[in-house]
Amino acid sequence: MLELLKKSVFAGIGAAVLTRDKIRDATRRLVEEGKLSSDEAETLTEDLVTSGEREWEDINSKFQSSFKKVSESLEIVHKKDFVDLKARVELLEQRLGLLEETRNRESGSTGTGNL
Repeated sequence: MLELLKKSVFAGIGAAVLTRDKIRDATRRLVEEGKLSSDEAETLTEDLVTSGEREWEDINSKFQSSFKKVSESLEIVHKKDFVDLKARVELLEQRLGLLEETRNRESGSTGTGNL
């Protein structure tokens, strides 16, 4: 699922770059045809690109918000939470091992005693 999301984001970035190039090409043609001055073309290009970037940021923000809600509703474990819990379990295992060793030494047994 994450791979699909990455591909979607990269496709969006590629589309944004492609769109910027297409806008520049279109405004260049309008300048060549005498329908716009160079300054007007530059202003139009920047306005359209800026507007597109704002739209992209808005869509991306909404997508992230929606994805977060979906992932929370599915109760997906986040990697950080998993790593934190794994560290806690490892620490508890170490402590348990030390307690078992201490108990075995005190009782003089050589087995793997149960608490």
